[in-house]
Amino acid sequence: MTEPIFDLGPQAAVVARLARGVREEHLPAPTPCPDLAVRHLLGHLLGLSVAFRDAARKNLGATTDTRPDTTVPDVGPGWREELPRVLDDLAEAWRDPAAWTGMTQAGGVDLPGEVAGAVVADELVIHGWDLARATGQDYEPDPAALQAAYGFLRAAADQAPERGAGIFGPVVPVPEHAPLLDRAVGLSGRNPDWQPRP
Repeated sequence: MTEPIFDLGPQAAVVARLARGVREEHLPAPTPCPDLAVRHLLGHLLGLSVAFRDAARKNLGATTDTRPDTTVPDVGPGWREELPRVLDDLAEAWRDPAAWTGMTQAGGVDLPGEVAGAVVADELVIHGWDLARATGQDYEPDPAALQAAYGFLRAAADQAPERGAGIFGPVVPVPEHAPLLDRAVGLSGRNPDWQPRP
């Protein structure tokens, strides 16, 4: 059996570090995700980490067949301990080469394992940027995860039925010479210059 395409562990660790930097006063603050405060973004990260962990294990059921837009996610009192643990579980699950093969499911969508791995890389990279921007933290994503996220977002935008459409909203034009992270953020439908309101 082949090796995993890349290790999600470094990017999961980046997100866990950002989560540790979240203070209580950050929780109600806005994020680049429309209609999601920091607490909702953390809840989304928690939910997607569980879903994609189970997708990697081909443990399909309630965690993998629920669409992410059915409810507004939130965090409970134990999120500071739970999120890093689930991120570790996610990374470990995707270290199994079998996670990248065959079919699986996440967010109620059936997809090949290799595509699911690219999707979760995109989720961790872009939402890591969201969290860093919303809480004023430095952000440097894992290069392999960033490359996978960019490739996924570029392909999604190229295949969109409407020119300039991305999977999260209209693509924000970013110069081709801009850093790869800025280009990925633009493809995700976010403005790389986004800052929290003063």
